[in-house]
Amino acid sequence: AIPTIENEDAKRPNRERESLVGEQTRIVNRMKAALSRLGIRGFNPKLKKAAKRLEDLRTPEDEPIPPNTLAELRRDMERRRLVSDQIRQIEDARLERIEHAPSDGPHAMVRLLARVIGVGIETADMLVQEVLSRNMRDRRAVARYAGLTGSPDESGTKRREKGLARSGNARVRRGMIQLAWRFLMFQKGSALAQWFRARTENARGTRKTMIVALARKLLIALWRLVREGVVPDGIVLRPAQ
Repeated sequence: AIPTIENEDAKRPNRERESLVGEQTRIVNRMKAALSRLGIRGFNPKLKKAAKRLEDLRTPEDEPIPPNTLAELRRDMERRRLVSDQIRQIEDARLERIEHAPSDGPHAMVRLLARVIGVGIETADMLVQEVLSRNMRDRRAVARYAGLTGSPDESGTKRREKGLARSGNARVRRGMIQLAWRFLMFQKGSALAQWFRARTENARGTRKTMIVALARKLLIALWRLVREGVVPDGIVLRPAQ
């Protein structure tokens, strides 16, 4: 189904935030690289007093930072501060929307999904806006949309897997694989975590392959949770607020 303009617009805050977080990381890495060229290491540009500390930094030869490099670092500091403020604005606006319309379809899904221990509000919002709020036919359609299904290569009687089908939503696939690793830490007693451990405990080199299978099963379980209210076996939820 082709998403409406409203559905596409609802995805913009999460996608913009993802882009801003990437930009913030690039700025920080660029600053660290500039300082490393001078032999200065261990400086954290993300600290509140980082801008004031620039003046006191010294090279291994006890020389101050050269003027052009210092000016560049100051501009990068300002740029990072602006990006950080914009990220905070997006997060605050989202929380305000959820609080003002808690029973709205997508917002109710986000609130329910965020009750799962190990799932943060960012991941919950991304999953709901990108995939869970869409009208999917069945669990196979959900997995295909996320790009978490195999890509079989068949020729006559021969059949082999060529890895993940890359035609799905890359944001959902990337987010679900990251969530699957966190899920193993925060939901150790769940049936899905036990399923993963049973298949990887005595088999070397299978964890990366099986984490994709866990991500697929977890996405389907979360889809059923927000659509049908079915809590997966063993999953612990935070108290409802």
